Amino acid sequence: MFRLNVCTQVFMHFLTGEIVGEVKAVADMHQRKAEMAKHSDAFIALPGGYGTLEELLEVITWAQLGIHEKPVGLLNVDGYYNSLLSFIDKAVEEGFVSPSARHIIVSAPTAKVLVRKLEEYVPCHEGAALKLNWEMERQLEFTDYDISR
Repeated sequence: MFRLNVCTQVFMHFLTGEIVGEVKAVADMHQRKAEMAKHSDAFIALPGGYGTLEELLEVITWAQLGIHEKPVGLLNVDGYYNSLLSFIDKAVEEGFVSPSARHIIVSAPTAKVLVRKLEEYVPCHEGAALKLNWEMERQLEFTDYDISR
């Protein structure tokens, strides 16, 4: 298994201890996320704060827009993400998120169960909002990274 750690230049000096895998320094957070997405087979969010939520919601949005079809997993340790999942279920109920887009997110209480669910994941969010790709985004001057499968 290849491990790539993508870190912004600003935070490189905070890396301590034994590094597992390759470390790649990038200019900013947008480039960091695009680089991680480019090299990943799936996305997993562990319990975290604002940064974790921002990255999580961005990759969910990318899937909803059809930019990628990679699974997005929540490691829901001790129900940490229950409130977020309830919020998303309410958004489905109110019509802000389609029922098929709700299935972009895979959740499990343990890493073992989550990995199994991610391996079994089949994209079912038909009718992606725009079916964008990074080439279209580049024309809009966002980025030129291709993270699609």
